[in-house]
Amino acid sequence: MSENNIKLITSESVTEGHPDKICDQISDGILDEMLATDPDSRAAIECFCTNGLVVVGGEVSTKNYVNIDSTVRRILKDIGYNSPDSGFDCDNVGIMSALHEQSPEISQGVSEGMGEHLDQGAGDQGLMYGYADNETSEFMPLPITLAHRLTSRLAELRKNGELAYLRPDGKSQVTVEYHDDKAKRVETVVIAACHQSNISLEQVRADILARVIKPVLGDLLDEQTKVFINSTGVFTLGGPAADTGLTGRKIIVDTYGGLARHGGGCFSGKDASKVDRSGAYMARYVAKNIVAAGLADKCELQIAYAIGVAEPVGIYIETFGTNKIEELKILEAVKENFDFRPKAIIEKLSLKKPIYLQTAAYGHFGRPEFTWEQTDKIKILQAYLQE
Repeated sequence: MSENNIKLITSESVTEGHPDKICDQISDGILDEMLATDPDSRAAIECFCTNGLVVVGGEVSTKNYVNIDSTVRRILKDIGYNSPDSGFDCDNVGIMSALHEQSPEISQGVSEGMGEHLDQGAGDQGLMYGYADNETSEFMPLPITLAHRLTSRLAELRKNGELAYLRPDGKSQVTVEYHDDKAKRVETVVIAACHQSNISLEQVRADILARVIKPVLGDLLDEQTKVFINSTGVFTLGGPAADTGLTGRKIIVDTYGGLARHGGGCFSGKDASKVDRSGAYMARYVAKNIVAAGLADKCELQIAYAIGVAEPVGIYIETFGTNKIEELKILEAVKENFDFRPKAIIEKLSLKKPIYLQTAAYGHFGRPEFTWEQTDKIKILQAYLQE
């Protein structure tokens, strides 16, 4: 086999205690509080955190009063920043809020019956991507799937007390070796796990190898796999005490781990009128159904919108040569069977519910609890294979 047919593909994930992910969860947690009693709430909420401080800002439109202070502290406590020795204590951190009302000029563009176009329009211009492949049961790329499993495992062992010395901050990175586009082995695995200072590096490395890496990666490991655990030699100061966090800075972790293109817009803190979020969820829903129906082994879908306009200005499909029927036929099937207007997307995927905090760590895709992961269009799409 030629070396040209061998590829190394890498993806990363971060734990819920990573500073950027703290901010994503706060932004989405505040959004959920608004949606809980006012499903028509609109929000674009940003968060910044650093040593001893959380700042919340952005624009909102809601009938529901949200106690920002108590919401932020509850989320920090649930993550695990619940004592002074964590370096970022939910009870003592300073919190500043600078939320203001949504611009009425934007509001009329996304309100049905208002503005130049009477349908509910897109909340902004932009392009969104959705992706799916048949590499895993989740119809997700293997590298990002493994990376999320590793960080989820770190959090699980910390919370259930098996590795109680771990702190909330952590990261993973997985490099998968492909032969002729088929995953064969893990070439490299990287783990960074913040821990209490009274635990030796040797113990941390032994525990994580035995209880995190081996159970998650299994047969994909071999004697040649490179393993790096806390490779700087020390990681006892983590979270916002060591690094600044911002909402929306982990957009590749949130999506496909670099195995698909990205339009650039983040998800967290935005209600579903913002097509950065709802459009990307819809694109994933369509791409997954295409692959699950067997029309292609890989599918990437691009949608583009103009602010205030309901119908997308462009829809583009790429199947990377894995299509079983012509791509134009697949595109025809998509346009006939999926409605990309923002109001239709929101209704189809039930996006006015307070579901967003749970999306804000360990990826927005490949998780069956979310509506955009359903595959209810398989039979309709398979009919196109028979034509």
